Amino acid sequence: RSSEICSVFQYNGGSCLQGPSGVPGRDGNPGMNGIPGTPGIPGRDGLKGEKGECMRESIEESWTPNFKQCSWNALNYGIDLGKIAECTFTKMRSNSALRVLFSGSLRLKCKSACCQRWYFTFNGAECAGPLPIEAIIYLDQGSPELNSTINIHRTSSVEGLCEGINAGLVDIAIWVGTCSDYPRGDASTGWNSVSRIIIEELPK
Repeated sequence: RSSEICSVFQYNGGSCLQGPSGVPGRDGNPGMNGIPGTPGIPGRDGLKGEKGECMRESIEESWTPNFKQCSWNALNYGIDLGKIAECTFTKMRSNSALRVLFSGSLRLKCKSACCQRWYFTFNGAECAGPLPIEAIIYLDQGSPELNSTINIHRTSSVEGLCEGINAGLVDIAIWVGTCSDYPRGDASTGWNSVSRIIIEELPK
């Protein structure tokens, strides 16, 4: 109402004083999105990068299980020195390892201290990658109160991994022999039970 009076007063040649500022109004509702602009000018090509290294993906061939078992029923082999049994195996790769296992009854008998050694050979030679695969039985000297010629047969095993053997046919054998610095006794292998050699080719 005062603004109307001031307008009339100004019209009649008078002047009005400016009143105090009003309370600021609230923010309005957000406006609608504008129209999309036109696409910009394509940029220039960047500097040429350095030559990268050629990366070749190595695809590993799948590993096919390769194993064999030779078994004997009641070998009853009483030799103290020499080859007991053998098993021929076809090795597929030169960069693989062979896991070998002999399982069978072993016995050693003697009246004084003695020692026998059971071990594997590969094509006639003991394993050198890294060490021989062997097992021993040692029997101490008895006493007059005890039976020093006790005759116990126990199922035992000789087991290990051998590396560095070329691919192809491999003659794998289990032998019995003496221990260093000890006389041999009366050995027995495979008495009254099944004996077996198990061979498995493993990736390295």
